[in-house]
Amino acid sequence: MSDSATLMARVIPPPMLGGGATKMLERNFLVYRRVWLIVFSGFFEPIFYLFSIGIGLGELIGDVTGPGGEPVAYAAFVAPALLGASAMNGAIFESTFNIFFKLRYGKVYDAILSTPMLPRHIAIGEITWSLGRGALYATAFLVVITVAGYAHSPWAVMAIPAAVLIGFAFAAVGMAATTFMKSWQDFDLVNMVTLPLFLFSGTFYPLDVYPDVFKILTKFSPLYHGVELIRALTLGVFDFSLVGHIAFLLAMGAIGVAVTSRRLDKLLLA
Repeated sequence: MSDSATLMARVIPPPMLGGGATKMLERNFLVYRRVWLIVFSGFFEPIFYLFSIGIGLGELIGDVTGPGGEPVAYAAFVAPALLGASAMNGAIFESTFNIFFKLRYGKVYDAILSTPMLPRHIAIGEITWSLGRGALYATAFLVVITVAGYAHSPWAVMAIPAAVLIGFAFAAVGMAATTFMKSWQDFDLVNMVTLPLFLFSGTFYPLDVYPDVFKILTKFSPLYHGVELIRALTLGVFDFSLVGHIAFLLAMGAIGVAVTSRRLDKLLLA
């Protein structure tokens, strides 16, 4: 090997192929294993909503129109929506606040890139960890609603991969958005987006009660697609629209991964 080739081999580390993202997951596991209670704390918020709104108001509201047009108990209608929101919240929290600290203050990624890892490994690893947190919340919540009798179909078990898909979509876009943030004040924008999504994505009442304009706008909400997907699974009502919901979330996640990878290239390798 020539001297110049030897120098280039030292300066440019070999790619880690598939192992880089795994190393990011391993790092996060080692960091969080001693603070697991903090990670799991996000599970309780949808539980509080379920018992206060789903069950409390459900006694006053009675039945509402379900996905197939059949009446269902209000708690059974709300429970899968809160499961989807739980996956969203877990993924968004992990992919925004924590990523911002690592990127802007902890300089964690600068140190990581001194190894053979590449920005795409960081993007895939962090997004995978974020959707894993969302899936953890969703799994625990699914157990609760199943025990409570709000999962009416054996297909409810598929709500876990559906929650992973929701986590993937929101984690990817959340991390992409975080790469554009300059200060902690920017996180007010995150709340400004996620709160309306939580309230107006068919979470607490059927879409047919919305005015026509809001019906159209709601169909652009990623959480709406996640809620409809999980609700169909827990109630055992299926139609071709589920393909559209899955495609929407996959496309959202793929765009988020692509933007995140490009932004990390610009921020960390420039």
